[in-house]
Amino acid sequence: MTDPSDEPGADGESPLTRAEARRSGDGSTAFGEHVRAARSEFEHQIDRARADFEQVNDRINARTGRNLLMATLIGVVVGAAFLASLLFIKWLFLFFAVPVALLGVFEFSRALQTSGRRIDVVPQLVSAVILVMSGYFFGYWTHWVLTFALVATLVVWRLLAQMIRADGRSYGDVVSDVLATGFVPLYVSFLASLTLMLLRQEQGEYWLLGMIVAVVAADTGAYAAGLAFGSHPMAPRISPKKTWEGFAGGAVAAIVLSVLYALFVLHTPWWVGAIIGVVILGSATIGDLGESMIKRDLGIKDMSSWLPGHGGVLDRLDSILPSAAVALALYFLFFPLVSV
Repeated sequence: MTDPSDEPGADGESPLTRAEARRSGDGSTAFGEHVRAARSEFEHQIDRARADFEQVNDRINARTGRNLLMATLIGVVVGAAFLASLLFIKWLFLFFAVPVALLGVFEFSRALQTSGRRIDVVPQLVSAVILVMSGYFFGYWTHWVLTFALVATLVVWRLLAQMIRADGRSYGDVVSDVLATGFVPLYVSFLASLTLMLLRQEQGEYWLLGMIVAVVAADTGAYAAGLAFGSHPMAPRISPKKTWEGFAGGAVAAIVLSVLYALFVLHTPWWVGAIIGVVILGSATIGDLGESMIKRDLGIKDMSSWLPGHGGVLDRLDSILPSAAVALALYFLFFPLVSV
């Protein structure tokens, strides 16, 4: 017969569970310490990697003047929305183009107001909607006439508003207000409307996308090459961070991608893609430097801070707006060569 004293718990103490038995052993204690040491080392490595990343990111931000990570994330989101609205159903692009143009007009008008110019924001926004949508729904001559009529209306509106206010504003300031009033719709709304005019053409969505590809390639190539090799300023008084090395990198990227796009998407000869790349590179660079000159004249760094890492909407459109006019001309010039 079994001795009751040999049974577990016979002395009044509860039996140990298996987990408690494992924890009570010397081996399990050493194993636990090893796990804690490994976790501590892992956390230390994570903190060190985060610190190194932040240090590198800070150096990049200091050199380029923008938050690279945030700029990349926003660029991906905007690019996805652009492609979704462009490639599935043409008229859906209106829901992308019109709000973006309105944001550009609004922030440009506010920047001009901050610098002391008097701009009538609401009439500018109304005219922007009409002008941008006319690029898709109206013919060429109607679009030109409407553009002239809207600019004239905005100028007259500004003059009447100044006459009603009668605050003794100097002649030079009034002229400056009128010129700025006429420049906003021509620079933002009219050029933005040309993207819709290109879109409505036969296969226009592919040519519009090709223009965007060339602009983004030029901007990205210039950014990467300038960051890696940039040492010779291109236009130090206008944009100190732009370098000739960056321009060369942008040229290579724009031309190579445009040639590939022309061959495999547009189905035109390779030299058409090379011409597109060179011309879009020029228009994008001029647009970028032109907006930098405007911002220097206004005494601001960015048009707004709506897009972290990018600045304002107009800071992202500066290369695209003049390139839209160039892309439309290239379409009419080279579209007959499609599949030749």
